[in-house]
Amino acid sequence: MLLACEDSPKLCTGQKAVRLGLAHKVDLRSMPSREAILLDPFVPRPLVRSEAARVTRSGLLVVDCSWNRLSVNSEYPGVGGALRRYRERRRLPILFAANPQHYGRATQLNTAEALGASLYLLYGPEAAQEFFGRFSFGPSFLALNGELLAEYWAAESEKDLLDRERSLFSREPSGASEITPRNRSRA
Repeated sequence: MLLACEDSPKLCTGQKAVRLGLAHKVDLRSMPSREAILLDPFVPRPLVRSEAARVTRSGLLVVDCSWNRLSVNSEYPGVGGALRRYRERRRLPILFAANPQHYGRATQLNTAEALGASLYLLYGPEAAQEFFGRFSFGPSFLALNGELLAEYWAAESEKDLLDRERSLFSREPSGASEITPRNRSRA
């Protein structure tokens, strides 16, 4: 995990994951192998379980910073430059935040939610439950996104996951409504 240290250390979920030994902190001099997968919310390709062996071997790089500032304003030019070396980038499929700041917002996950969701997609529900058990919002995240995560986990390939995501979040001609946080209950 590359930490930008924008938040109070007590509130930063990325720093908490590092403190708890759930992630390893890296800096610009000790970045993981170029073969690692970079979690990037702006790319079209989703993270799928068939990449678990690669992640186990080479790593998954998660950046704890405001992605809005990183991508749009280039406020972190050194970080942005260091991230260019990662050719393999994946995003998470659509999930809803359970953290108090962004509860119910699609794709507005904090760093710990993104890392825990990645563990679910790569290694299954047990890995995610163990990870999320260390965060107060963890059980809510799993309850809010349980059906979605199970559906994404069942995907056999990237194409299959994209098809599942499209079918879950598109309007049907019959008038079926989109999945929104409103028709999901708080845990």
